[in-house]
Amino acid sequence: MPKSPTRRRPITRAALTDSALALFTEKGFHATSISDIVERAGLTRGAFYSNYRDKEELFLALYDAHTERLLSELREAATAPRPEPGSGTDSASGSGSGSGVHPVMQLHERVTGRTPQERQWFMVSMEFTLHAARHPEVARALAVHENRLTEGLAEVVTTALAGAGCRPDLDPEDLARLLVAAFEGLTARQLVHGTGEPTERLLTHLMNALSAPLGPSDEGQ
Repeated sequence: MPKSPTRRRPITRAALTDSALALFTEKGFHATSISDIVERAGLTRGAFYSNYRDKEELFLALYDAHTERLLSELREAATAPRPEPGSGTDSASGSGSGSGVHPVMQLHERVTGRTPQERQWFMVSMEFTLHAARHPEVARALAVHENRLTEGLAEVVTTALAGAGCRPDLDPEDLARLLVAAFEGLTARQLVHGTGEPTERLLTHLMNALSAPLGPSDEGQ
């Protein structure tokens, strides 16, 4: 029995987003047309427009899926047991640095920029950010989705710091915004200058400056 349009919809959307992500990675957002996307997905333009208004809306669906996956991995890392001091192991990074690794750096080492796919996503998302900067309506839509990432990241970072006996030295969402800006800026530098860039050292300095140990007044909060 043929699937109903309602039951086919998730399959169609998945085919479109998979096709778009592959093409955005290979050719770039601007160089990819809707015709390219539907041809690679084996679908029609009608199938595209019954699911997405335009290429921008499709990208934002990809952005949300990436955010959900990223936050899920970060939440898992933030709540993972920390190694005992002097154990010589690091559950988040495997670096052997034990509890000397800043908890936010453990999150960074666990997820951010550690795979070719993450670096490719960074380049795709940066191209879209520049596109949004030139189109106010797109920028407003992107800001809504970025704010969801900021809120989720603030929650994760607060959890990770508390688990290590620390707290942010500023509003958690402000800290999350600074982290995103730092990760993006340092990732861009690393892509240009190579892996010799002292990314981890700079991020560690930043986090040490923006967090502090929990004190008596923080107990019970």
